Amino acid sequence: MEIKNRIYNNTLYVLLHGELDEHSAAATRIKLDDIFKSTGFRQIIIDLSELDFMDSTGIGVLIGRYKKMKDKNIPIFICNPSAHAEKIFKMTGLYEIMPKII
Repeated sequence: MEIKNRIYNNTLYVLLHGELDEHSAAATRIKLDDIFKSTGFRQIIIDLSELDFMDSTGIGVLIGRYKKMKDKNIPIFICNPSAHAEKIFKMTGLYEIMPKII
């Protein structure tokens, strides 16, 4: 899993590249927590266009980050979901807590 990020106009942009599964979950969780400790942003947009695969462990990673940011009143939005990610987000109702934006 490769993670790229930048802050622009009070928004933290995060791009996930690769597979978010049981093998990459722990490292991804740590990296995202480090990135989310940054300052200077009021919302987060996670780009899933390069996410090839995600399993239930990956869903747990995203929900955990959502809960941490919710406590800080920082919303998380999803953009450019791959076909696989789109299916998972719709089936699990994740768009209810992390809305999809265009």
